[in-house]
Amino acid sequence: MQYSTALSDALLAIACLAGAIAISKARKRYGEADQPALFCALLGFLLPAAAAAAGVVRFGIDPSAQPAHLWLSQASSFLGLPLLGAAALALGRGWQWSRANWGRILLGLCAFFELFRQMNQLEHYRLLLNLATLLLIAYAGAVQWPRRAPAATAFVVVGLFLLAGLVIGSQGFIGPLRRVDLFHVLLSPAYLLLAWLLLNLPGSTKIGNSEENPVKTL
Repeated sequence: MQYSTALSDALLAIACLAGAIAISKARKRYGEADQPALFCALLGFLLPAAAAAAGVVRFGIDPSAQPAHLWLSQASSFLGLPLLGAAALALGRGWQWSRANWGRILLGLCAFFELFRQMNQLEHYRLLLNLATLLLIAYAGAVQWPRRAPAATAFVVVGLFLLAGLVIGSQGFIGPLRRVDLFHVLLSPAYLLLAWLLLNLPGSTKIGNSEENPVKTL
């Protein structure tokens, strides 16, 4: 058993679940046009929460949960995080994307995953996809200027993801500490801050704020 990793996975699961609950509770403050984006954001938090929960089982209770953990981790990386980036872009710019367009995004992400899997280029695709997602998050925060809090939060979120993914990684040790545990610890506040950022983006039809944020269509 790898109990330190089970504990860090539990921390990450709690953070992602808290983000999902916050998004779910806030959806009633938004108009119909923003509901697809918020639903995809909700899915973007639930996938890493499920992956982290599976990690708790794998590392702390039953190692045979490894296949489920690996599958959910892939879903979180190749689907969950990009959906959060797309939701940040839509809410940050006040764009209305129909349910059909969000469905096309989902299908496109699945199709590209399978394409790059067949080409044995998943790691390169993961890197490019995650970097593109982080750029979307940074952009969504930056366009809120002169509101400083969303912009600063977006760059902190991006910094934490980059530090976790590119500097720390999930293999090996740093002194006595497992890299994967530090990876989880860094992602936990990143997901919490990302939830705060999403809920502080203007959206297109937030109730009580429609006059300040004119509707934009795409």
